[in-house]
Amino acid sequence: MNKKSELTSISKFLSLVLRHEPQRLGLELDEAGWTPVDELLRKAAAAGRPISRDVLEEIVSTSDKKRFAFSEDGRSLRANQGHSIDIDLGLPAVAPPDVLFHGTASRFSAAILRSGLERRARHHVHLTQDRQTAVSVGQRYGAPVLLRIDARRMAALGHEFRCSANGVWLVDGVPAEFIQVEP
Repeated sequence: MNKKSELTSISKFLSLVLRHEPQRLGLELDEAGWTPVDELLRKAAAAGRPISRDVLEEIVSTSDKKRFAFSEDGRSLRANQGHSIDIDLGLPAVAPPDVLFHGTASRFSAAILRSGLERRARHHVHLTQDRQTAVSVGQRYGAPVLLRIDARRMAALGHEFRCSANGVWLVDGVPAEFIQVEP
């Protein structure tokens, strides 16, 4: 396996245990999703998935999506968003930009335009300011469709937005009336 493939594999494994299944390694995340780095590395090695501190730092610093963050003292790690487990990232509500985007596969667009974007098993719907990022996300599931979200109007009507450390905008849901398909 080449280095890029190895880093991708480790990143996916970290996403699994830090966002969805910490019990897979016997980890306990605190209420904000943090886990001690030393414990994570020790338990990953014991589970047959050894990760060095250097590799972990490389994944955190070079990930194009900035999925993970170290605590200020560097002793703990967490996923920036995308959790299906109960954690509180402690992000304050902030005013969003006027427009945000969401990428999806074309086969889902009719249902979304009828019923809106729902968080489903996750804590939030993920939005971005960057069109290309949204298209890239949509491509993971098939032919992409770019959805334009009227975030300014949503916020004016009381919907709360949060922005994660890696610039992903988080909202509880997006009603259909705020969504348009971008050409």
